[in-house]
Amino acid sequence: MNGYIISFFAVVAVASAGLLPNEPVPILSQDLEVGFDGTFRNFYETGNGISVQEQGYHQPGQTPEEGTNVVQGSAQWTAPDGTPVSINWVADQNGAQFQGSHLPVAPTPPPIPPAVQRALEYIAAHPEQNEGQVRPLGRRF
Repeated sequence: MNGYIISFFAVVAVASAGLLPNEPVPILSQDLEVGFDGTFRNFYETGNGISVQEQGYHQPGQTPEEGTNVVQGSAQWTAPDGTPVSINWVADQNGAQFQGSHLPVAPTPPPIPPAVQRALEYIAAHPEQNEGQVRPLGRRF
């Protein structure tokens, strides 16, 4: 079975190779700086309109294990249909967040119903009543 899978991917790779441009894409400009303290800055621009910039640093924590690497950057290019595309990102202790002209935006969630909001406020105001109150979900027998 594994031989069939490898053969399938080999055929797909050969077939898709004809879709790729045969001309090399020149790098019009490139700049890379790396500091001994872990900071970096990278920028490049290609002949086919791709532009990427990224920078990062290490944000120390209380202990070396608690430190966080912070990276932020952006990229721009033109899609095959001629649409300009841009994306920005930040990766830090909160994970990676991306924003882009081609990325979907989540709809605004509906408001919390008043009764649920009151219950949440009551629970937050009375934490002593909630300790040890974990009950299994489902039917009781």
